[in-house]
Amino acid sequence: MNCNLFITFEGPEGAGKTTVIQKIAERLAEENIDVLATREPGGIEIAEKIRSIILNPEHTAMDERTEALLYAGARSQHYFEKVRPALDAGKMVICDRFIDSSLAYQGYARGIGVDEVLSINEFAIGKKLPDMTILFDLAPEVGLARIHAHGDREVNRLDVESIAFHKKVREGYLQLVERYPERIHVVNADQNIERVVEDVWSLIYEAIQ
Repeated sequence: MNCNLFITFEGPEGAGKTTVIQKIAERLAEENIDVLATREPGGIEIAEKIRSIILNPEHTAMDERTEALLYAGARSQHYFEKVRPALDAGKMVICDRFIDSSLAYQGYARGIGVDEVLSINEFAIGKKLPDMTILFDLAPEVGLARIHAHGDREVNRLDVESIAFHKKVREGYLQLVERYPERIHVVNADQNIERVVEDVWSLIYEAIQ
């Protein structure tokens, strides 16, 4: 079994990634696979502090370039402090968001340019891309409705963006699927959580064989 993999989870707001990642991490542990589950932006102290700046709903004046650079800075620290050491130690790393979030949100939806944001991130982390990315595809209306229905979830600056913005994020992700077809695998997130977990598990199980 090849378990020394870097697997990332992507998708719009309210797609259910966090819940699925928790369940997948538990199942991997049951299979005696040494797995590290983490998230972006965040995962370590410095990156969590940057996260609080980026996602603060009061920071509506933040320029899109500032946003892209802050994400890249948080990603660099998180990758070199936590992700790469775990991979070097032979672990599997599963991460809630990574570079594709920046490409879809800032590169495409914000209009900075996918290649421009990719260049920023290549400086931040080198040319390292995940071994596998699982994209939770969901209509933005459905995801945002889920967020509003769950009052215990944090509401961040991206959650309150216009529906038009979130539609562009989805478009950006689907363009990335065309750009990286061998790496990015799409899962229908508009189904019950148990079905999503099974679909994700099937992809990961196939990858580690």
